[in-house]
Amino acid sequence: MGSAPHTDIESQPPVTPTADASHSRFVQRIRRRYAAELPLLPPGLPRRDTITALVATLQAQGRAIGSALRVARQLVLERLAVLDIEQGAAMEDVTLAMTELAEATLELALAQAVADQSVRHGLPRTDAGAPIEFWVVGMGKLGARELNVSSDIDLVYVYEEDGHTDGPQPISAHEFFAQVARGLSTLIGDTTEDGFVFRVDLALRPNGNSGPAAVSLSMLEEYLQVQGREWERFAWLKSRVVAPRAAVDSGRALALRSIIVSFVYRKYLDYGVFEGLRQLHRKVRDEAQRRAAGRPERANDVKLSRGGIREIEFIVQLLLVVRGGQFPEMRTRSTLRALSKLAAGGLMKVDSARRLAEAYTFLRRVEHRIQYLDDQQTHLLPTIDGDLNWIARSLALTCSADACELLDRLGEIREFVALEFDALLHDGREPAAAGNGSGGCRTCGAPPAPLDSESFIEKLPEELAARLRPLCEQPKIKALREESKVRLARLISRAAQAARSGQCTMEAATRFVDWVEPLLRRESYLALLVERPEVQNRLLRLLGLARWPMRYLMRHPGVIDELADERLLHNRFDPAVFSAELEARHVAWERSGQADPESLLDTLRRAHHAEVFRTLVRDVEAHITTEEVADELSALADATLERTLAWAWKHLKQAHRPEPRFAVIAYGKLGGKELGYGSDLDVVFLYDDDDERAPEVYGAFTRKLIGWLTLRTAAGELFDIDTALRPNGNSGMLVTSMASFEKYQSGRGSNTAWTWEHQALTRARWCAGLGELEGRFETVRRAVLAAPRDHAALREEVRAMRDKLRAARPVKAGSFDVKHSPGGMVDAEFAVQYLVLAHSAAHPELLDNKGNIALLQRAQACGLLPDHVGSRAADAYRELRRAQHRARLDEQPTQVPPELLAEHRDAILALWRTVFG
Repeated sequence: MGSAPHTDIESQPPVTPTADASHSRFVQRIRRRYAAELPLLPPGLPRRDTITALVATLQAQGRAIGSALRVARQLVLERLAVLDIEQGAAMEDVTLAMTELAEATLELALAQAVADQSVRHGLPRTDAGAPIEFWVVGMGKLGARELNVSSDIDLVYVYEEDGHTDGPQPISAHEFFAQVARGLSTLIGDTTEDGFVFRVDLALRPNGNSGPAAVSLSMLEEYLQVQGREWERFAWLKSRVVAPRAAVDSGRALALRSIIVSFVYRKYLDYGVFEGLRQLHRKVRDEAQRRAAGRPERANDVKLSRGGIREIEFIVQLLLVVRGGQFPEMRTRSTLRALSKLAAGGLMKVDSARRLAEAYTFLRRVEHRIQYLDDQQTHLLPTIDGDLNWIARSLALTCSADACELLDRLGEIREFVALEFDALLHDGREPAAAGNGSGGCRTCGAPPAPLDSESFIEKLPEELAARLRPLCEQPKIKALREESKVRLARLISRAAQAARSGQCTMEAATRFVDWVEPLLRRESYLALLVERPEVQNRLLRLLGLARWPMRYLMRHPGVIDELADERLLHNRFDPAVFSAELEARHVAWERSGQADPESLLDTLRRAHHAEVFRTLVRDVEAHITTEEVADELSALADATLERTLAWAWKHLKQAHRPEPRFAVIAYGKLGGKELGYGSDLDVVFLYDDDDERAPEVYGAFTRKLIGWLTLRTAAGELFDIDTALRPNGNSGMLVTSMASFEKYQSGRGSNTAWTWEHQALTRARWCAGLGELEGRFETVRRAVLAAPRDHAALREEVRAMRDKLRAARPVKAGSFDVKHSPGGMVDAEFAVQYLVLAHSAAHPELLDNKGNIALLQRAQACGLLPDHVGSRAADAYRELRRAQHRARLDEQPTQVPPELLAEHRDAILALWRTVFG
């Protein structure tokens, strides 16, 4: 038996009703007609097993299967009316019971339909003699397990492949299953003296009502790939095989899933789908208005009218289709569960999701009561006062000629839903609102002329027009569709208006054109901006603050979607949350059968790019300091390495244990947690495994891991990896055992580390992999750093290495390079490294990898530096890092006139003289 749907956004708990189910004329008929059969249904909520048993009992009493199915349906609906109206059953329980009624009856009817045809024709088989399965695919509310109490069921009939039957009168598998489909629809949908089981609608099959009743998997795949329309993606979103159950349990039905998933979900953020749903919604609203013309009572349609059930479903389906391709953990068929996921993912305000869930539940409960009255598939509020009052009382509300709480509540809910829907699915223009910068202009919201028309360009500010004219002469602009030119013109009009009104600088507007130019063929990103004006406004502000964000956005345009998340500026990076979200995504890929290396590599890259962009936005908006930027980027790299390591091991053929005994050791900027944008990762790979296969296994794993980290995919790159600091440098093994690493660093044996390698070790740390290796590595590191050394010889070696590095990084005369010039950052770093190697044995507090600023302060506190020399050098180092960071953000040189940073240079020169003389 299935379980009741669960959602983190709970629907409103049902209140104690004050109505009686016997008001329903349908219930009255059932009780008169089937009084003897009503006791056959066990007490409580009807579930699949009890419904199947009920049908068997009715057959045992002499009823044919068609009659037994129909009577069972009537008994179940009578029970649900009592549970819902009189006992306040949860809406989710009612829809679950209806769904399981459909599943149980379809299962039995399918078995009968197949048996009927097989008597004459046998069973269909492939040319190789294997049996061919036939699947009943439930669409819409049946697929989502949200069936209402008098719903039709949308079905598509699919069979595995072509073949022929093996009976006395063989026919093709296609003919056989077409007859099965007709027999099944007759058993379920025909109206007899006992009524019907479900009204069957096959209009969603390929080619609609003009298409064949049943299609093969290959026919379905070809149709969806070649002819599938945007609205059909929404139709297939909730699809699943509902019968036979054995096909689902055995996994054979998974073949259908891969076809549907690739059709419904795109590998990119699919904002282009907005227009498809917009057109579908117009059809729905136009049809509702047509039906209501001259009949005002039809305006109270709780499903199709403005603010009704359908608009909530559209909101949810739209956001799922847009995001579900890249974020499989968002995928779900359930409307309530989807609202919870959308809120958790930041795609919807938590309060909006909660209120939409409450609205959906209330509207569905009203819908059920409307249908209980006469078992009619209608969503219109009744016009009879007694019926309206009964519905109100069943919801603990009142309704009289003077006042109707039910209608008031419906009005409030539908208005809220309509506003939420209109805010999401406006016509690609800013929603009409006060203060939108239009200044009361009646034509400002109208679609502009095409991008390359002179009438459009001449209305732009001079600077923007000068940038746009040469662009419009290029063949790539002239080759665009007219629709695309209008879309681009709309975006540039917004940029011009923002510059005129002071919302952004003119430089930001021209940078926006520079950013758009390479994306002319990637219309999904432009569609995002058209659909989300607030995202474009935030983008314009960002482009006006620094140059490097534009460069990053050109390389990774998909990250602009992050600007839609209002939490962007207020939340700091959380490694635990990041890892949990990635793991949830991995589980979702596995559940959908798509956890292949390509999907996982793209997932890692998109997640990393998005987090870098979030940090970048907080940075240029001055919400975090340079040090906090480095902390976030370093923690992000650690977390990304950890996930990559775990996932890559699962795809290693030579893996000999569930988890690798393997560690990634960070050096350099990553080791010191001073990572910047675009920094490469200095890493060393270690393992601790006594298995005789270990060297070969971990060698293969390290090569795979480096590939996963460095390969450029459709989603872009992840990291540049530098492993030159491993034992014996580029001539050494890519991965080293922990024991060999310890011997190399500690100088035991003929193969030992150089002093510069010990300098590098001062900033090394475990950053990913087996946790128990962290302590072992740190023990080795501390022992090596604290080993006795000749201070004079050490001083000369460190100074010689500094001279060698300076010679490799010449600075032009009359300039000060914040990193490489005398008095620059490298001087401070070398001084710290010397102090650690020379004095950490006597002062173990220097062994902690706390960064250059903290270690300078500690060295002064230990008495290794005179008063103020360490603290002033620490402050200078901080300011030089900030100067370097600001220059790189705006793509400015890091070599400046010496007088600009003379105070900080002099503080570090004083440190150098103190340490090295």
